[in-house]
Amino acid sequence: MTRTFLAIVGVAYLALAVWCALKPGQTSNSVGLTLQRGSGQSEYLVVYGGLQLGLGLVFLWPLIQQDVTRPILVVCLLIHASLVLMRSISLVAFSGLQATTYVLAVVEWAILLGSLWRYFARV
Repeated sequence: MTRTFLAIVGVAYLALAVWCALKPGQTSNSVGLTLQRGSGQSEYLVVYGGLQLGLGLVFLWPLIQQDVTRPILVVCLLIHASLVLMRSISLVAFSGLQATTYVLAVVEWAILLGSLWRYFARV
């Protein structure tokens, strides 16, 4: 069950990586970022495309090597606890947030809660 959960998270990150890589203007606009030509585009591709790709692969890893499931679950939990913390601060600190920001917040919370559920279920 935990490997399936992590695989779903991994596929979601891979899909996000592809979307960010193929449609950087669309994805950046949906979260309120403006891409500057050159360095801005490069940084967005690396941080939003590359990092999402890496995370997706990490979360899929337990499908290939079962004994890494628990450590990868802990990684998932720590990453999403950090995201939820910072997202929660941003929701209080900033106004004028776009709908995508709220969707991402819900997804981040769902992954965090799912990670906690699987963690305490003892892989």
